[in-house]
Amino acid sequence: MTTGSLLWRGMIVGFVAAILSFGLLKTVGEPAVDRAIAFETAMDEAKAKAEHDAAVAKGENPPAVEQEEELVSRPVQGGIGLFTGVTVYNVAFGGLFALAFAILYGRMGDYSPRASAALIAISGFIAVYVVPILKYPANPPSVGNPDTIGLRTAIYFGMLLLSLASMIAAWNVRNRLVDQLGAWDATLVGGAVYLVAVVAFALAMPPLNEVPDGFPAVVLWQFRMASLGAQAIMWTVLGLGFGVWVERVLAPVKQGRLRTA
Repeated sequence: MTTGSLLWRGMIVGFVAAILSFGLLKTVGEPAVDRAIAFETAMDEAKAKAEHDAAVAKGENPPAVEQEEELVSRPVQGGIGLFTGVTVYNVAFGGLFALAFAILYGRMGDYSPRASAALIAISGFIAVYVVPILKYPANPPSVGNPDTIGLRTAIYFGMLLLSLASMIAAWNVRNRLVDQLGAWDATLVGGAVYLVAVVAFALAMPPLNEVPDGFPAVVLWQFRMASLGAQAIMWTVLGLGFGVWVERVLAPVKQGRLRTA
């Protein structure tokens, strides 16, 4: 099987994951986003009113209220916009997952294609999403200072890369020790290496908390659970769906080689 055939299979599985993820985000995530936007709007209106009252009290002309033009309506954002974004994201990750499988299959251990795909998915879910999001939790689009978006993006991806590098190192340690300690003990040592590394990195990375005071905790919880659910769906579908599909293709090839031999 060529890398190209793995790539398009991964992208198709990613599209299936996108449909499922979109359903969750539409039903659970979008209501939380709407409530977050309503909170932000109320805060902006309260700030504008306070500035207006302060100017009137000083005998000055109150500042004119400028209405920002809405480039894309909320129905479009929460409909076709959300579906497009989720689809591009999941299909891209499906392709990356297939490339990772092409590189790692047979190098993680003597696992079947299905088991290899599942292990890659579990490792990827932990390293790419769970650990970085524990340090820098997901927030609704309306939460956060627009002036710090560059900094927030940089430190998040920095934590993601450190977590991913730690996972790769942990697997290397595990595979080097498996002959000496056995699969179970070597896996425990590799897991300990990853845990120690990411804890050290998380403590070294700068803290970040831009959730405004008074922001509804329930809304924040719902948004973060929707984000977690969408990621869990994507990695689960990739790990199981891609693994089953590839194993069905590779199994006849392997059996044919055995019969020929």
